[in-house]
Amino acid sequence: MPKPPKSKTAADKPAKAKKTAPKQAAARPGPAVVLEEMPLATPDVLDRLFDVVRSRRGTDPSISHSARLLARGRRKIAQKFGEEAVECLIEAVAGNRDELISESADVLYHLIVMWVDAGVEPAEVWTELLRREGTSGIAEKAARPRDPLA
Repeated sequence: MPKPPKSKTAADKPAKAKKTAPKQAAARPGPAVVLEEMPLATPDVLDRLFDVVRSRRGTDPSISHSARLLARGRRKIAQKFGEEAVECLIEAVAGNRDELISESADVLYHLIVMWVDAGVEPAEVWTELLRREGTSGIAEKAARPRDPLA
């Protein structure tokens, strides 16, 4: 009887340099995790995530976390975003790099949920970032109109 093929782990299977990178396994007790290859992360991952979250709007909240957040409204979305931002800051200050990466992903996800709820398209944010590119933070701030109530 032929033997079944052995499972390959990330260490056994080199990643394709231009198209894929190995998934990172969380350091957790238990059996070794078999890792598959995943696409290299590029900034367009945020656009794809936005499309997924937007597609969940109005769907069954019992089967989609995004649908549940969107159904709960902007206050709850903002609260979750704030909680994740604080967790991100805590990990940054503590110097926990891996946790900072994980919490940063949570912050970006909840920011995207907030954009979907508010009708903000990622391209609008990218355009604003481009507008600011190359502008000194001090010069840009000085050029803003002053708030008479401040």
